[in-house]
Amino acid sequence: MNVFLTTIVLWLSANFGLLAILDHPRVEFVPASKIIELRYKGVARKDLFESTSTGQLETLAMYDDATKTIYLPEGWTGNTPAESSILVHEIVHHLQNLGKLKFACAQQREELAFEAQERWLGLFGSNLSREFGLDSMSILVKSNCFY
Repeated sequence: MNVFLTTIVLWLSANFGLLAILDHPRVEFVPASKIIELRYKGVARKDLFESTSTGQLETLAMYDDATKTIYLPEGWTGNTPAESSILVHEIVHHLQNLGKLKFACAQQREELAFEAQERWLGLFGSNLSREFGLDSMSILVKSNCFY
């Protein structure tokens, strides 16, 4: 896993100007219910969404700034472009955290994470819409401060 994390960090640094900090996050595989529980217990919200058959949006993964931990669902392998893009998204948040980048609100951190995820998927001929049902309007709403 460390080689894969290093590859993602170096790719993000080369393509998005994030610092190539090789202090990797902890990665934990937990039940999807645990990820949702963590999200709603007030843990810093750095999550990824997926469309469900009902049109609802679910948290797929999340990053916790305090513990420097990425929570991925049990069964995640990273063997598909979609799965590996989830890790790319969360590594962006890890690098933002370690780089002490400041944002007007937590949602604003999502803009670069989604952009990186979209570009990563593009390397494999895919995109966020195809893999996760996320269109540009959904991403705009998830990455802007509305207050």
